[in-house]
Amino acid sequence: MKNAKRYLPLLLTLFLVVFDQITKVLVMKNIPVDTIAARYLNDFLIICHVRNTGAAFSFGANGSQFFRILMFIIMPVALMGALLWTIVTKREILTTVQRWFVAGILGGGIGTLIDRIFRFHDGVVDFISVKFFGILGMDRWPTFNISDSCVVVFVILFAVSVLFTKENKK
Repeated sequence: MKNAKRYLPLLLTLFLVVFDQITKVLVMKNIPVDTIAARYLNDFLIICHVRNTGAAFSFGANGSQFFRILMFIIMPVALMGALLWTIVTKREILTTVQRWFVAGILGGGIGTLIDRIFRFHDGVVDFISVKFFGILGMDRWPTFNISDSCVVVFVILFAVSVLFTKENKK
C-alpha cells in the first residue's frame, strides 16, 4: 500500500498532460495560427493561437537545429527522468506534498516536451495572453499555455514547501 501512495501523484501528471494536449488540439482545430479568438475583461485576457519554436520568451527560437534538439528535447528528457525518479524512488527525498508538486512540474514539462518533439518545426502551441500593464517594459506577458502554467505554479509551490518544511534529518 505504501508503494501505491508513492505512485499516486503520477495520476496528476497524467491528468495535466492530457488536459494540456486537449486544449492545444482544440486551439489548433478552432483558431488559425496568429489570430485572436476571444478577448475578455477589457483585453486583460486574450485567447489566441501562436507558435513558439524556442523556450520561455522565445529563447533559442533562432538557434541551430542541433542546439534546439539538445536544449529543448534531450536535456528536458533527462530532467523529466530525474523528476520521475524523485517521485518513485524509495528514498525519502521528498515529503508527500512535495511529490505532488514535482508530479505537477513533470506533467507540465511532458506537455511541452510533446510539442517540442511532435511539433518541432511548427513550435509549441501557445494560446493564453495576459495584459502586463507595462511592467518590465512589457504591455503583455509572452503568450503561454497550460503546461507552462503548470511548471510555473508547481515550481513556486515546491519552492515554498521546501522553505517551510522542517528538516528532521541531520
